[in-house]
Amino acid sequence: MRTADFNYDLPAELIAQHPREPRDSARLLVYGRKTDAIRHEQFTSLPEILSAGDVLVLNDSRVIPARLHAHKTTGGAVELLLVKRTGPASWQAMTRPGLRAGVALVVSDELSAVVQQVSPDGLRQVTFNCSGMALEQAIERLGELPIPPYIKEAPGDRNRYQTVYATDPGSIAAPTAGLHFTKNVLDDLERHGVQIERLTLHVGMGTFQPVKTDSLDRHRMHEEWFRLNQTTARRIAEARAQGRRIVAIGTTTVRALETASADGELRPYAGETTLFIKPGYRFRTVDAMLTNFHLPRSTLFVLVSAFLGMDQARRVYEEAVRHRYRFYSFGDCCLYL
Repeated sequence: MRTADFNYDLPAELIAQHPREPRDSARLLVYGRKTDAIRHEQFTSLPEILSAGDVLVLNDSRVIPARLHAHKTTGGAVELLLVKRTGPASWQAMTRPGLRAGVALVVSDELSAVVQQVSPDGLRQVTFNCSGMALEQAIERLGELPIPPYIKEAPGDRNRYQTVYATDPGSIAAPTAGLHFTKNVLDDLERHGVQIERLTLHVGMGTFQPVKTDSLDRHRMHEEWFRLNQTTARRIAEARAQGRRIVAIGTTTVRALETASADGELRPYAGETTLFIKPGYRFRTVDAMLTNFHLPRSTLFVLVSAFLGMDQARRVYEEAVRHRYRFYSFGDCCLYL
């Protein structure tokens, strides 16, 4: 398929620059696949829209402050974006500017690094040397949250780019569909009989890497690590066997559940996924999804097109533009039933 087939027009002023306050005040576009009907709601209506017995699956990964500012020992500023941990003191990282192997970096008096090698996709293997504290503590203290480049100013509160249920650190971008949830909404869902389950997928380059090839078949999805434990997998599989609906919160949750059920049966899983969901894909576990509005020509919009159909996805997005929904990470959201 051509990447250009997944483009759409979006006025720049609809790209949300700040999160809504409170979190659950976001608008919610609801699309029913069977009826081909669109309706406009508020996020706080989610417990009434879903049904008792539905299983809502969250991604509880926590964003780490993965952006570090450094300088070369020979001079010159460098920005590192930590992408994937590869050892106790080593990370794969994107660097700006690009660096050759052997370059030494200084982040602070306590933290230094050396570029060990450059991979074919441009990522740098970086080994850190940390004195006086653990590497995790140094990154937490010195790093910045990697806010997407289309957001011009980071929110003053770091927690605003975290879900309220984030517990397991490891993501370099937020699973943004979950940013709308509050404790009150989660409590209301449970009072309405919605079963809530959690898995962990650490968001990496596989989620946000843009498609630069003309053909989707030539785009390489980067690995992302996730864990679905045995108890959660069993409960979701039992619910599905009983005919109950599985509602994935975010495309990361969709990828995790579909990877864990690749052979037709949902199983526990701990490892990498490179699953690229494109039109023609047969969904095995996910019946409904809640997600934000995604970038044109992105793997996430391609996933939505696979779930809805290409024409239906374009229609939903055109409707969202007409009704002035807010787009991307801090934007509004949509529920595909």
